[in-house]
Amino acid sequence: MHLLEVKNLRVAFPVKRGPFGSVREQLLAVDDVSFAIAPGETLGLVGESGCGKTTVARSVIRLQTPTAGSVFFDGEDITRLDGSDLRARRRKFQMIFQDPYGAMSPRMTAGQIIGEAIDAHGLADGPESRRERTESLLKAVGLEPSHADRYAREFSGGQRQRIGIARALAVEPKLIVCDEPVSALDVSIQAQIVNLLRSLQRDRTLAYLFIAHDLAVVEHTSHRVLVMYLEKIVEAGEVQNVVRAPRHPYTQALVFAVPVIDPETRRKRIVLPGDAPSPICPPPGCPFHPRCPLAEARCRTEAPALREIVPGHFARCHLA
Repeated sequence: MHLLEVKNLRVAFPVKRGPFGSVREQLLAVDDVSFAIAPGETLGLVGESGCGKTTVARSVIRLQTPTAGSVFFDGEDITRLDGSDLRARRRKFQMIFQDPYGAMSPRMTAGQIIGEAIDAHGLADGPESRRERTESLLKAVGLEPSHADRYAREFSGGQRQRIGIARALAVEPKLIVCDEPVSALDVSIQAQIVNLLRSLQRDRTLAYLFIAHDLAVVEHTSHRVLVMYLEKIVEAGEVQNVVRAPRHPYTQALVFAVPVIDPETRRKRIVLPGDAPSPICPPPGCPFHPRCPLAEARCRTEAPALREIVPGHFARCHLA
């Protein structure tokens, strides 16, 4: 059974309204996105800025209400929940935010930040139990118990992200949505945080939705990967299959943009012209065709469907 199952997710934001509140123009941030995550699995979601990754993340944990579609968690459609019912379920799915500086108050100590989540769900019997639980979580993410009394502003970016991970773990979730958790950190610190997340996953049987724009990080962390472009999934499959044999031209460009350490390795570089089209006014046909080096006439008029190219490997491309 899937822990999380997203079906035909669609999220649109009104950008221009008429005099009586009618929507004249909208931005389609996510369109017909479907995927599933099993317990203990990591699903990577990769794409350039503005493609809709964070909107998917926020919709999965109901920080954003979807326009259409369903989000099933443990077999229950949480898009139909609200108020206290949603709050009770939210304990089982948490989020680690991209910016470790903006994700927590500089006026709160690490103990207060982590303890706030414990208090919200009544997981401690009293102040002493709360303190013990907080210090245990700090140790689990590689910090000292004494750090509970230090303010968030006194920590480095990597340490703040560890506090954010501890806060997410405080309510014993089954799923953690990681919204680009290492993109704001130095490269050496990125490796430490990624290794910490993998260690916690093994110890606690956590499932991750791991969002990034760096395919190399996703390859290192994920079992399967979704590649997103202009609000749609354009490729999906086992991470090794997608990285080693990408079928969509956009995925190929992402793969060949990853730096190679071996100086003897030579490979063709794919340079995409221009920027992604506006999601307010997407192009007809395949949304990638204005930048695609392989585009044909039908790509400009006929939108491709996401189809299975080989078993378990899907691509949204006429030429795949």
